Amino acid sequence: MRTQLLLALAAGMTLLTGCSNLGQVQAWEKGQLAKPAMTFEADPLDQRFMQHIYGSKEAASGGYGVGGGGCGCN
Repeated sequence: MRTQLLLALAAGMTLLTGCSNLGQVQAWEKGQLAKPAMTFEADPLDQRFMQHIYGSKEAASGGYGVGGGGCGCN
């Protein structure tokens, strides 16, 4: 049993070291990351509408990243 544990631990460490050097984004690759298709929200107008609905339901201005809410609790 101890041998299996050590073997599993060694295999796990080997897998983790394979992910340690993923490299950096080169300067010519940064233009691809700045494209609108790379955002999480594809439609900015739809995202603004959803934030408006969220703020209206919470009765607070902003809704994201603002401390506290409309209920008076922090």
